[in-house]
Parts: sequence; structure tokens; C-alpha cells
Amino acid sequence: MRRRATCSTIGLALLLGSAFVAGDARAEHLIVSVSNHRVTVTPNYSGEELVLFGSIERDGGAPVPRTGYDLVVTVSGPRVDMVTRRKERTLGIIWVNADSRQFLQVPSYLAVFANRPLDKIAAPDILRRQQLGLNNVLLMQRVGPDYADVVASDPFRRAFIRLRAEHGLYRENTSAVTFLTPTLFRAGIPLPAEVPIGTYTIGIKLFAGGALIAKTDTAFEIVKVGFEQFVATAARQHGLLYGVVTACMGLMAGWMASIVFRKD
Repeated sequence: MRRRATCSTIGLALLLGSAFVAGDARAEHLIVSVSNHRVTVTPNYSGEELVLFGSIERDGGAPVPRTGYDLVVTVSGPRVDMVTRRKERTLGIIWVNADSRQFLQVPSYLAVFANRPLDKIAAPDILRRQQLGLNNVLLMQRVGPDYADVVASDPFRRAFIRLRAEHGLYRENTSAVTFLTPTLFRAGIPLPAEVPIGTYTIGIKLFAGGALIAKTDTAFEIVKVGFEQFVATAARQHGLLYGVVTACMGLMAGWMASIVFRKD
């Protein structure tokens, strides 16, 4: 009896193990890369577009789901603190700052790309949980004495996103991801002329039938080169000397201008 029980236990373990391997063999994996991992900003930089491309690998050669795949790409730039102000007209002619809201450690650049509308890809609760879309991404704010995100319809939140979008720094495009084949895809990542310097992360999430089935990430860096980089480095590492030199240059420029425009 003991031997039979032992054999049964081993058989059950082997069965479970084979089922686990079979389930794992059907798993999807994302392989991605970006056209340029280091973008250099020069004095005449006017923006450019990077290309994210990749493939969906299926272990065991299982067929593509009948409904196909969906892909959501989120590009996030360096995090910074920012303030959004609301202006009001005073005395009918003067605009003054009436109120403000501070946004804490929010992405300086944020782009969300997909192959079709987000509400067609997954349920609203999944989109919120995965922070997919400008309305679902976490934008921490100082609200009075508290720190929290607010509803998507909050006036300050909407104004913040709108102002960033006007400069091309926040965007959402649900037709930017293109499937070249059922498992090969590409997406363009536009970078405006005033793109912030720093490290950018790219999060790629794969869906099938409304469920998240795989995810991966990659990154690229934006750096200044040339004279702009020299000035930025000097200001950061040698602040006192930079201030003295700048003041001297200003005095020299004023003195030379007084000579050029002097009336005898």
C-alpha cells in the first residue's frame, strides 16, 4: 500500500509538472529595441522621431490568439516638480494668479501609444490599475495639506495635461502602434525640440482578449553636447565661478556697448 501511494504521488507530481511546463510553453515574450538609445541635443536641435520595434515570441510555437494581440507603449521622461496656475481677470483688464496646484515628481515627458483605442483593449479597471492612458497615469499633487492624485476631470489636472500637450510633451495616440505581421510591430516616438534632458523609460504591455499577458521595458537617454553641455556642466558643478564669470561677461558687454554707442 505504501508503494502504491508513493507511485501515485510521483505520478501526480509528474502530471502537475508536465502541465506547468505545457502552460509555460504557451507563454508570450516580448523582444524590443529602439532605433537610438542615446539622443544628442545640439544648439540647432529641432526634434526627431525614434522608432520602437519588436516581436512577440511564443514558446512552443502555439498559434496567435483568434482575436489577435493589442499593445500599449508608455514613454516616460525624467520626473520633476511643476506648478499649474489659474488666472483670473481683475478690474476687467488685469490677469492675476488666483490659485495654483503643485504637481510632485511627475513625468516631464509622457506619451501613450497603442494600436487601437484603449477602451477597446482592456476594461477600465485594468487600465486604471496599469496606469495606461493620460487619464489613468498617476500625477501626484499637493492638495492643501494632503498629497494625492485627483479625478481626471479636475480642472488643474486637465489644465496641466493640456499645457504639456501644447508643447508636445504629453500625448496620447491610439493608432501609433502598427502590427507589420501578427507578431511584429513598430511605433514612432516623436521628440519635440524642447524635450527635457535625462533618461527615458519605455514600458511595453501586451494584451490578448482584454487580459495583460506579457510586459517588458527598455530605455533611452537624451543628452546635451557641445557648448550647451559645457555651460550646463559648469553651472551645476562650479556654481560660484560660473556666477562670477557670467557677471564679468555682463559688465564687459555693457562697457563695450557704451563705447560703441557713445555720442561724442
